Amino acid sequence: MGNTWITRAETSADIPAIRDITLAAFPTALEADLVDALRADPTAWIEGLSFVAADEAGQPVGYALLTRCHIDTAPALCLAPCAVRPNQQRTGAGSAAVRAALAAARSLGEHHVVVLGHPAYYPRFGFTRASDHGIGVTIDVPDDALMALSLDADHPLPSGTVRYAAAFGI
Repeated sequence: MGNTWITRAETSADIPAIRDITLAAFPTALEADLVDALRADPTAWIEGLSFVAADEAGQPVGYALLTRCHIDTAPALCLAPCAVRPNQQRTGAGSAAVRAALAAARSLGEHHVVVLGHPAYYPRFGFTRASDHGIGVTIDVPDDALMALSLDADHPLPSGTVRYAAAFGI
């Protein structure tokens, strides 16, 4: 039996919990610091695309962030980081946050999303190998780890090189 998660856009009150989630989910503070840096970058941050999955008490346990990137000159979104408190992993909290963030992006009229992540996890949301669409990055990554998604059939994925927000350092 799966859990039911309450998903919502982050509020200012969620910022400490989001930092705690990312610190707990990753071995270093790099991802937590990345979220803070992206939040401070007006060229990357898009209000309403930072999502938490909260438990029945309203406590955030999962997190997904979409920020501005480009595929060559075409605006796109980057899904990163995604994090779940270790004691809540494999409960659907992360998937709920990702699905809510993607739905919000669709409702804002966004068209494309890229993710650099685990090739067994992200296809469940519709992501496919980016190289199949002529999309690449400037760093060496496993081909199946870079994935892309078109949020609507009227806007197929463009080809080109992903240009991330400065905070990513790539």
